[in-house]
Amino acid sequence: MPSKPAPIKKAAKKEPAKKEEKAPEPAPEPAPAPAEAEAAPAEAAPAEAEAPAAPPAEEPKPPTPPPPADEPTSVPLDLFVEDKNDTSVTIIWSQPEVVGPSGLDGYTIEVCKDGTEDWKAVNEELQKSTRYVIKNQTTGDRLKIRVVAVNAGGRSPPVTLPEAVLVKEVADRPKVRLPRFLRQRYVAHVGSKINLTIPFTGKPKPVVSWLKDGQPLDTKKVNIRSTDRDSILFIRAAEREDSGVYEMCVKVDDFEDKASLTLQIVELPGPPASVKIVDTWGFNVALEWTAPKDNGNTEITGYTVQKADKKTGDWFTVLEHYHRLNATISDLIMGNTYRFRVFSENKCGMSESASIAKGEAKILKTGIEYKPPEYKEHDFSEAPKFTTSLSDRATTVGYSTKLLCSVRGSPKPKVMWMKNQMIIGDDPKYRQICVQGICSLEIRKPGNFDGGVYSCKALNDHGEATVSCKLEVKQANVAEADKK
Repeated sequence: MPSKPAPIKKAAKKEPAKKEEKAPEPAPEPAPAPAEAEAAPAEAAPAEAEAPAAPPAEEPKPPTPPPPADEPTSVPLDLFVEDKNDTSVTIIWSQPEVVGPSGLDGYTIEVCKDGTEDWKAVNEELQKSTRYVIKNQTTGDRLKIRVVAVNAGGRSPPVTLPEAVLVKEVADRPKVRLPRFLRQRYVAHVGSKINLTIPFTGKPKPVVSWLKDGQPLDTKKVNIRSTDRDSILFIRAAEREDSGVYEMCVKVDDFEDKASLTLQIVELPGPPASVKIVDTWGFNVALEWTAPKDNGNTEITGYTVQKADKKTGDWFTVLEHYHRLNATISDLIMGNTYRFRVFSENKCGMSESASIAKGEAKILKTGIEYKPPEYKEHDFSEAPKFTTSLSDRATTVGYSTKLLCSVRGSPKPKVMWMKNQMIIGDDPKYRQICVQGICSLEIRKPGNFDGGVYSCKALNDHGEATVSCKLEVKQANVAEADKK
């Protein structure tokens, strides 16, 4: 009969040997000598012949230390929505700060509709990466989303999005593309037309809104027209009240973008508030003036100063684009009296009117009294004298003719025309003109009886003079009469 295996072999089949190698153990007892091991089967043979003997007791072994307890990880970090469309939502997050000795097996992504607490996992197997696309969702649903880290210790605390996500396409976030020339102050004149186009992007079509100085626009003055790509701000005739900061906002769902532009409507300034002559000395005059009350809604860039001689009254510019509020006008002429005026200037130009200084400045040279020389006044009086006489004329019946002469005299002589020594007077057949000493008599369509001797008589306080000529009126030729 075969002998039974020694009990020590059963102990050798136990598996926790590997764990015992890792755990600290007390020093092992010394193994039995080989002679004793060989004697055991020799003694067993006679024992079997007599009676079955009980198996010897197993040797004591060192205790096995318990395995370390498994713990779940800490909460995942930084969960937010990366992208979304009509049927899916893409989320990303970061690994937990504390993973533990058990490691990290993966993540479970859970969702539920807003207003409920029916959380369901959307991934069948644990997600290894920190990015996941939640697919096959219904457009228009609002989802609450959370992520749980899983390891041998179980589930970690969940990280949840702070707000429910609307399942709707946002292919492009809204963005206002403000043109470069509108990034600085936009200046326009009063009465001009404002037409500004501001493009933007965004999908689906963004909702556009406008504000002026933080308040809604007055649609009676400012018109807004928006398309899928841009928004137009239109003012038919700008006024100074239209100046301000305009803010444009484009919004798609929870995403929005804003841009602002500053509009400044300007016009010509008013004149300086006052101008006065401060001092006069030698050939110089000191002036002072104050800034205008109305600057035209923009800064004053300078002033223009003009002077006028009292004798002529003509204005001449002595300073322009002048920036100070006082000036000294030099090189004036001795003996003349001057007046002064000042215009304001801004970006639009020079003020329409000027402020005139009160009073006048008379230029006198101290210590010298001017005595004009005495001249004997020349006597220019003269009796009338014809410088050009009348010439005999011949004309044809029905053809107007004109008699001419010239006369001089001081004082200006009185001129009268006569026919055959008879004063013509105001006869409408004749037209009498005397300008600058040139005298003329026009005979309108003379007849057979208009011929004769015509005289021009000039007289004043110093005498008189007369010139005469003969006018012959001929009959028209027979051929000419037939033509008529």
